[in-house]
Amino acid sequence: MRYVMMICGPESNWEGPEAEVVMETVNSWWERWHAAGVILDGGAELQPVATARTVRRGADGKAVVTDGPYIEIKDVVGGFMLLEADTIDDAIACAATWPGIEALGDQVEVRPTIER
Repeated sequence: MRYVMMICGPESNWEGPEAEVVMETVNSWWERWHAAGVILDGGAELQPVATARTVRRGADGKAVVTDGPYIEIKDVVGGFMLLEADTIDDAIACAATWPGIEALGDQVEVRPTIER
């Protein structure tokens, strides 16, 4: 089954020298789980939320584009990966080793995808 692993936290945690050091660990982490067949090709590290645009339904029913996220939040999704695992517990076993959890206080959400 496929799962999406989303890396969440305050953007400020992903900037500066400490975050750069953690990225070295993240690269090793990624290589380990990709070689094991858990991380699938796909996913991405996302640019800062200030670069985002939100498209929503306006008062007249037509699409309206606004700068940034639709709501003001402290924690944002900073990236995501596609995982392949037999069970959600197996996917969580991978997610629980994400280096940013301990080093930066990241939260990792794991969610099954809908297979159609």
